[in-house]
Amino acid sequence: MKPLRTTVAAVAALALAGLAGAVPAHADVPTAQGLLQAGAVQGVADGYPAVVGLVRRGDTTQYASAGVGDLGTRAPADPKAQFRIGSNTKAFTSTVLLQLEAEGRLSLDDTVAKWLPGAVAANGYDGSKITVRQLLNQTSGLPDYADGLFGVNYAANLQPYQTWAPQALVDLALSAHAPTSAPGQQWNYANTNYVLAGMVVTAVTGSSPADEIRRRIIEPLGLADTTFPTTDPTLHGNYLHGYEYPGGVSMVILDVTTSNVQAFGPAGAMVSTLDDLAAFGRALLTGKLLAPAQQAELETAVPVNAALGYGLGIAHQQLPCGQWAWGHDGGVLGYYSNWLSSEDGSKQVVRVNTEYHLQGGTRGQADTGKAAVAAFCAL
Repeated sequence: MKPLRTTVAAVAALALAGLAGAVPAHADVPTAQGLLQAGAVQGVADGYPAVVGLVRRGDTTQYASAGVGDLGTRAPADPKAQFRIGSNTKAFTSTVLLQLEAEGRLSLDDTVAKWLPGAVAANGYDGSKITVRQLLNQTSGLPDYADGLFGVNYAANLQPYQTWAPQALVDLALSAHAPTSAPGQQWNYANTNYVLAGMVVTAVTGSSPADEIRRRIIEPLGLADTTFPTTDPTLHGNYLHGYEYPGGVSMVILDVTTSNVQAFGPAGAMVSTLDDLAAFGRALLTGKLLAPAQQAELETAVPVNAALGYGLGIAHQQLPCGQWAWGHDGGVLGYYSNWLSSEDGSKQVVRVNTEYHLQGGTRGQADTGKAAVAAFCAL
């Protein structure tokens, strides 16, 4: 079980699996919406309580929706409702650090030890040899605390109100195993990197990552339905319920809408909507949040495979139709989402499935993932 483990590599693999030819030439927004809607319907047939999505080209937006947002009330799934965005939080965290660099308050080439002395100093790991940039592009060489027993306990969802200090999460990671590669040598996704990134934000600003994200991103962009919960594990207002099939067994389904947010913090605790996530992605990629130098750093991607690179909290992937898309995905207990955007922000697809049991490779993930890619290629 790998909570919030990115599946961008898996998405790229799906993209290369032969979707080209499934998309009509010179298609439009209604065609893209139809492809996404068909994928949503198939996702519900595969066992998801709900699948909702958005396609946008320019100022034209259409939605896809299938299933119910609450298995108790059977209310239809609302594409305007909130959901947990998981690792899509990482792009918000990296944006804050890039803004701080533009303000001259830090450099991404600063070491972790400069800002967090002693935080990474155990089991062969040395924060004086790891840079902030390597945290953000996932090349630090640090293990993921979310693997192993931590992930099993999180999946059981028995302690949604349990508190986790960021350093405690880092310590769990450092104790997992000795280094298998030197910093900067290879890409390896770990939530530990973004917990440390959030700690750096606090060290530089004296404020929490949640406060900085709200002040610097949420409020300026008017993302009225986006929040960064820090202690409250419940959702409020209009939201999609999140579910899990324990162990992937489809005969039993549990409502896990209330789940621990301190377990991931700046790596994956945020809540948003399709519209807000699309608005953030467009603003991020069109320079509304970053100065040109930092925009270039955001989009400097380290190779993961031939069709995928990872920048600073966002991924760059080639789709079977030949187009390249920026985006990310987020898998947190009960919810799996992803977004795709053209570099100029003019074409976007966002979708969310309301079941995630922290295991990848399901038929529902494949079907809805293919539909999202096909919809993007149709724009």
